[in-house]
Amino acid sequence: MTQKRKRYDKQFKIAAAKTVLSGEARVVDLAKELDIKDSTLRRWAQEHEEMGEAAFPGNGSPKVNEDYEIVKLRKKVEELERENELLKNFRAFLSQDHA
Repeated sequence: MTQKRKRYDKQFKIAAAKTVLSGEARVVDLAKELDIKDSTLRRWAQEHEEMGEAAFPGNGSPKVNEDYEIVKLRKKVEELERENELLKNFRAFLSQDHA
C-alpha cells in the first residue's frame, strides 16, 4: 500500500520556518509536533533564511510551474497573433470595399 505524499502550503512552511529560526522551539520537537521529518523542517528553515518571503513558490516544484506558465503564455501569444492577422485581413477587406 502506497502512502500519499503530504503537501503543505506556503503559509504553513513559513510559519514553521520562522518558529525554528526565532528559536521558539527546537527543530526535533517542532517536527514531532507537526508530524514531519526534522530534515524537512531544517530545509524549510534554511530556504526561508536564504530567500525570505520568496521561498516556497507555487504549489510544488517551481521548475514545473514556470514551464507550465511559459507554455500557457506561448499559446496565448499564438492566439493573439492569429486574431491580429484576422483583424488586418478584415481591415484590408473593408478598405477594398470602400475604394
